[in-house]
Amino acid sequence: MNNNVLLYSVQFIVLVLAQVLVFNHINFLGSINPYIYVIFILLFPVNNNRLVFLLLSFALGLTIDMFSDSGGVHAAAAVTIAFIRPVVLKFCFGSVYEHHTIKFKNVDFGAKVIYFIILIFIHHFILFALEIFNFNDIILVLQKTLFSSIFTIILCFITTILFSRKT
Repeated sequence: MNNNVLLYSVQFIVLVLAQVLVFNHINFLGSINPYIYVIFILLFPVNNNRLVFLLLSFALGLTIDMFSDSGGVHAAAAVTIAFIRPVVLKFCFGSVYEHHTIKFKNVDFGAKVIYFIILIFIHHFILFALEIFNFNDIILVLQKTLFSSIFTIILCFITTILFSRKT
């Protein structure tokens, strides 16, 4: 138990530092930023306490907000995807999720891709909709959502491949 708490604490800190020190400053093509910190929410173990998971997601988003001076948009987006994650897990993984036997390193690659795409697009849409907060700029919101999501998905898969444990 203590080993897992230490592991998730280190992951939390490393992802926050990577996001605020590196990824927030990429600005690819002027406005496309990856938000790699969502991988913490995506890959957090399924069988843990839901309230603790929601609080950790809020703390993660709020920490990114404090460093980015973004007024709570990351916290709102992070809590939203943490809250709807069980529905998306059931949709993508079906009976494996129902029996709480899901291990992300053992699941079908196609199902994992769909899972990542759904949650990252939802996260980014909420993030940019709250950031821009103007219905007249819906095209800008959708454009930023699409391109930043693609960039984030690619980096999330590269990260999971590079740092997956070979057991």
